[in-house]
Amino acid sequence: MNTQFRKGLGFGLTSGIITTLGLIVGLDASTGSKFVVVSGIIAIAIADSCSDALGMHISEESTYNRTTAQIWEATISTFLFKLSFALLFVIPFLLLEIQTALLICIIAGYLIVSGYSYYLAAKTKQKAYKVMLEHVLIMTAVIAITYFVGKATAMFL
Repeated sequence: MNTQFRKGLGFGLTSGIITTLGLIVGLDASTGSKFVVVSGIIAIAIADSCSDALGMHISEESTYNRTTAQIWEATISTFLFKLSFALLFVIPFLLLEIQTALLICIIAGYLIVSGYSYYLAAKTKQKAYKVMLEHVLIMTAVIAITYFVGKATAMFL
């Protein structure tokens, strides 16, 4: 797997999962509506995938020694991975009750991010538990914060 493709995968996977889980948890905490959650997932999958792909594109353009093909490979892979991982979370909400779907999404998110973190640690010869713990703690912070913001929003609006 080449560097540009790996960048797109790593960025798209982590950002797609963590951003979407934050959105899901926040919207569920504030509305409890399956329709709102699914609509939010689709909206953020499209908007944030485009935004992050452009961010990757500009970041790669600002890096020396990148060919046009390398820049576009990182851009397109970021978009596709971010979109795919974000939209993956629609499936449980289409098939299950909202609270079950939410739980499955959170568990799946932790498993995918932990698995990729383990892969990264092995590839870079770092201690797996340190890399995994760092990523899981950040993910947990995002989920907790968005939950409390969702609850607060529901109380005040």
